Amino acid sequence: MDVFESVRVSAIIPTINEEKTIGDVIRGLKKIPGIEIIVVDTNSTDKTREISSSLGAIVIEEPRRGYGRAYLTGLSRATGDVIVCMDGDGTYPVDVVPALIDLLIKEDVDFISCDRMTLRTEHNYTRLHFIGNSILNIAIRILFGVSVKDSQSGMWIFKSSLLRKIHGLSEGMSFSEEIKVEAAKHGLIIEVPIRYGVRVTKPKLNTWKDGFSNLFRLFIKRVNP
Repeated sequence: MDVFESVRVSAIIPTINEEKTIGDVIRGLKKIPGIEIIVVDTNSTDKTREISSSLGAIVIEEPRRGYGRAYLTGLSRATGDVIVCMDGDGTYPVDVVPALIDLLIKEDVDFISCDRMTLRTEHNYTRLHFIGNSILNIAIRILFGVSVKDSQSGMWIFKSSLLRKIHGLSEGMSFSEEIKVEAAKHGLIIEVPIRYGVRVTKPKLNTWKDGFSNLFRLFIKRVNP
């Protein structure tokens, strides 16, 4: 039986000024039957919201800034049995989502995180980012006993039932690493290598500031889980 005949899927996409790429992301996701697409927009000044709405996405305006804040807002509205989370900048491969959902259900996995490290190149992931990510991966292994290859990946597919067990997630950039730690604590998490694309929009990440902030948040979470 086709897995999509029995499973409802919700996709959550946080956006800010993604008019160049959001259309392709939504069109790719709409190939999944009955998918609910939720775009959480944080004060875009371009046509991101208009494009998203015209393609049938539910658009939520979230004036409060924060990567995690956008996801928390979107997750509170999602109705699917399976949740797909990914950026709207076109760097993550939408075409692999159906296969990952199929894997999640048939292998009875709770959380799939997409690993950019295994197939990375200097064109799509810089050495500085690789080193920073690796340091954070080591910190997670030492502090929580969780081994991941790409703790900072922003593409995940997971069962919505896992959300009831997860708590204490940051409203900032560290949301990405923290949701993986929580998923490993409460369910079965695996990583699947993907090919990360080249960004065509302005990056939202502040490499040094967000890197140190994410490391600090790991220590805070360890002390106050």
